[in-house]
Amino acid sequence: MIELIVLDVDGTLTNGGITYTSNGDELKTFDVADGLAVATWTKKLGKKAAIITGRNSLIVERRAKELKINFLFQGVDNKDHVLENILKKENISWNQVAVIGDDLNDYKMLKKAGLSFCPASGSKYIKEIVNIVCKNPGGKGAVREMIEYIIKEDGLEEEFIKSWL
Repeated sequence: MIELIVLDVDGTLTNGGITYTSNGDELKTFDVADGLAVATWTKKLGKKAAIITGRNSLIVERRAKELKINFLFQGVDNKDHVLENILKKENISWNQVAVIGDDLNDYKMLKKAGLSFCPASGSKYIKEIVNIVCKNPGGKGAVREMIEYIIKEDGLEEEFIKSWL
């Protein structure tokens, strides 16, 4: 049973685009359906979630708080090392972890995870090593697709749906 989902941001929770305003502010777009699925995972099902990303962004910090993400690590070069520390702290095995990532900086943690996913828009190198390539691209439902797959496989569909009724 999956106890922890791990999310990359750019190209996974977002479409990978970064927009800068003339003031230097950074803009990102997140999918509402992805967010509802993550919030249901954390708030309603009481499961754990982590964001591990290579960039730093106040926008990501805000989104993580909204979704009740348990662990947020930004500016990370060695993602699998950070994830290993989370697993030790939470006494979770790699087999209880599902990871979604889209590019080479996600490679090591995707290879170690019990269940791994890549958005349809991800790198061909990542698509070759993951368990599941999502039909949806990053920032447009790939994370929702991952969570729905997990809840079905783990027999949590009824609880997932009823949590909103």
